[in-house]
Amino acid sequence: MARKNSSTIADEELEATASESARKNDLEDSPLDARMLDLDDEAESPFLRGQKRVPVRRGALPRNAASRVKLALIVIVVVTVAGSVWVTLHRYATGSWRFRLDSSDNITISGNDNVSRSQILDVLASDIDRNIFFVPLDQRKKQLEQIPWVQSASVMRLLPNRLKIVIHERTPVAFVEIDSHIELIDAGGVIMDLPENQSGKYSFPVIVGIADADPPSTRAARMKIYSQLIRELDASGAHYSASLSDVDLSDPDDVKATVTDPNGAVLVHLGSSDFLERFKVYVAHVQEWRTQFQKLESVDLRYQHQVIVNPDSTSANAKMNAETGSSSEAAGSPTPNKKAVAAKKTKKHT
Repeated sequence: MARKNSSTIADEELEATASESARKNDLEDSPLDARMLDLDDEAESPFLRGQKRVPVRRGALPRNAASRVKLALIVIVVVTVAGSVWVTLHRYATGSWRFRLDSSDNITISGNDNVSRSQILDVLASDIDRNIFFVPLDQRKKQLEQIPWVQSASVMRLLPNRLKIVIHERTPVAFVEIDSHIELIDAGGVIMDLPENQSGKYSFPVIVGIADADPPSTRAARMKIYSQLIRELDASGAHYSASLSDVDLSDPDDVKATVTDPNGAVLVHLGSSDFLERFKVYVAHVQEWRTQFQKLESVDLRYQHQVIVNPDSTSANAKMNAETGSSSEAAGSPTPNKKAVAAKKTKKHT
């Protein structure tokens, strides 16, 4: 049987070879059949020969360049539309009567307690009947801050035709004597007029030794000394600053304060530092000094462990030790501040 099977397989192979040869001969005679044979060969053996490429028609621009052009065109269209809308709105906003500041009634002011409305409207007078978008907000802000009482200001537009002004006023810390007139001054040295019908609500010492002609830096430096004096005198909770009638800042190395009590006023030299400790020496010995001298006019506390007491009579000047209370002849006598006492009286009347 093995032999029979082998011969059968050999016969089949011979028959397949013969049929294939016959098919090739027939295809050689027909061109169409030859092309079909090539296609069959290609389909049967794709890895034996290269595939034919199908030609593709391409555009004038590469794909990436075309995408960029489209994006650029979209951006140009959007910008053009937005620009047209903005121009239209701008013409409407700047030309329409709806955005015109008709009168001062369209100006709202808040935060002004000591600054009158008329002072603020004087700054904005040129903006009445003007388009609200043409009002220079920054410039008006700077002009409002030139008013002595105004520390800072905000100017805002409220559509369609209103302005809102917010004022932050300065805080006065003392009276100041300027050319025999009593005015107010803040911690930065800015001098302010006394507000009408409101002077009675302030109770401060009167500062002397500051002139209106002094540069702002000088006034600010002297007010810094004043602030330190008040802060130290009130640090212990005793509120010694309430007994001060006036403070002389003309000499930064020798701050002089007029202290008042039911027995009279005394000019106290406090130097330039350690104000609280020196003032405590005065408080502890003032009654003792009043009993020893008929009239106590001034006390110099600038020297360490020594106090110079100057009564009204210059011939009776004495130097006393603050700890023992012993007296000796004084080397010199500071003159009392008569002007400060006068300022104190003015302040009391105010």
